[in-house]
Amino acid sequence: MTLYKRKDSPYYWVKFSPIKGELKALMQSTGTANKRQAQQYHDKLQGERWEQDKLGVKPRRTWDEAASKFLEETSHKRTHEWDKSMLRWFHPHLGGKDLIDINRALLDQVRLVRGKGVSTATVNRYMALVRTILRKACNEWEWIDSAPKVGMFRDTEGRIRSLSRDEFTRLLAELPPHLADMVQFSVATGLRQANVTRLQWKQISLERRHLWVAGKDHKNGRPHSVPLNEAALDVLHRRLGDHPTHAFTYEGNPIVQVNTKAWRNALLRAEIHDFRWHDLRHTFATWHREAGTPTHELQRLGGWKTQSMVERYAHVAPEGLQFAANRLDAMLNISK
Repeated sequence: MTLYKRKDSPYYWVKFSPIKGELKALMQSTGTANKRQAQQYHDKLQGERWEQDKLGVKPRRTWDEAASKFLEETSHKRTHEWDKSMLRWFHPHLGGKDLIDINRALLDQVRLVRGKGVSTATVNRYMALVRTILRKACNEWEWIDSAPKVGMFRDTEGRIRSLSRDEFTRLLAELPPHLADMVQFSVATGLRQANVTRLQWKQISLERRHLWVAGKDHKNGRPHSVPLNEAALDVLHRRLGDHPTHAFTYEGNPIVQVNTKAWRNALLRAEIHDFRWHDLRHTFATWHREAGTPTHELQRLGGWKTQSMVERYAHVAPEGLQFAANRLDAMLNISK
């Protein structure tokens, strides 16, 4: 009997003998307790399996199956948790859809939705994950005959939005205390959002005035040691004792999301426009360059993997090269 009830499930289940390419029988839930609906599910699946076995027709696979297989195969990746988070976002848009029904038009719509309120780089990271999964489904798993083209936004490299001192003061005044502390700490240390929200006391040494981010938790994959200045220490001393494990919490719970209504409303009240949380890191780098911090030191402070990533901030402090330029004055006999 291929349609049956199990004691441990309220739903009807189906069971089919293995077909070509399978090593064991297929047993799965119909997802319904209605026998009539379960029989319809059974008959449909039986027909698809006959076509697959006798006619060589590929079985219809869903986005959920592909996402699950991808996560299973890449569980060793450093970015595994980030991939899971991104795939959760895609579920309302792609979940339940057959892979053959996912086309360029649908993906363009999804890309536009994901693009609201985030940078083009963030959108492209999300869409690159979709592209990887669809290509695997085509080239490695042979679930589909071709993978649709996944459009990307043109990366507007060079966008650097940082706060002025006045904007920074206005923003802190409008934020609730827990977010104000996180903003001050982010600008003081240059840490990315995830490393601030997930920061635990075991990573911090107040006595030695530094904190440690493990390589698996750092974007560039390398361990990152952060010296703590007075502004960062002031924040940590205020937070000390609020929570046994996490440095930044709200109403007793670790903070997960920062792009909240409180954050957005504070930006409006402070009259700060075109500003995202990640721009706090740009503010950290910009202020350092304005203060004269050289490129190699800023690279280590901010944990950038390459020097070229830090050189984006060179133009914000051209006066930092003024002393070097002045060395030729004596040779050129320039009088002052």
